[in-house]
Amino acid sequence: MRASDILERLEQLGSAEKAQVLQRFFKTGKGEYGEGDIFLGITVPVMRKLAGEYQALSSTETLQLLHSTIHEARLVALLILVCAFERGDDTQRKQVFDLYLANTAHVNNWDLVDLSAHRIVGPYLEGRDKSTLYALAQSRLLWDRRISVLATFYYIKRGEFGETLRVAELLLGDPEDLIHKAVGWMLREVGKRDRGVEEEFLRSHYTIMPRTMLRYAIEKFPEELRRRYLRGEMP
Repeated sequence: MRASDILERLEQLGSAEKAQVLQRFFKTGKGEYGEGDIFLGITVPVMRKLAGEYQALSSTETLQLLHSTIHEARLVALLILVCAFERGDDTQRKQVFDLYLANTAHVNNWDLVDLSAHRIVGPYLEGRDKSTLYALAQSRLLWDRRISVLATFYYIKRGEFGETLRVAELLLGDPEDLIHKAVGWMLREVGKRDRGVEEEFLRSHYTIMPRTMLRYAIEKFPEELRRRYLRGEMP
């Protein structure tokens, strides 16, 4: 199995029409967050199926795929890494985790982060020191910071909210809209499981939160309560 085999398959599966739509959707224009990213126009279910066929791809070949300029190739590489992590023993899981963190510059769009961070970084750090999360949250690289908060989705799903709130606090002043959306989304996920925990955090921080972050966080609140937060009327 070789990375070149997967690239050939991807080229065959691509759609020029879909590629144009995706390149606009993922902001690949000059000065945008996905500047220069190349899409072939392939759906995620198709890429999941392809990743399943190539689960045995070596780490060297997977890394080559992850370094591709083609978005779908990087996504398939990440799906293969997720499979390797979830099937692996402790040694293999550490290898995947280390490879992932050493290559976050190539996990460089929000869908790539969102499909991988909570399935590799979050579970690997369970029961371990979380300083890696806080270092990622303070990184200059946008994608590192998104990884830091999306990784905590793993804990949210298990009813553990502390790491999400700590990372969210570190990211309150972040300048990037993609981070505002990610933090707001994770706070909303906390609230789905425990509204009291989310509201306690919001009451302490909502007046200084970026507007997008707040809107995402309170999206599922009753309308009147949502309006009170937006008007700054909460005690």
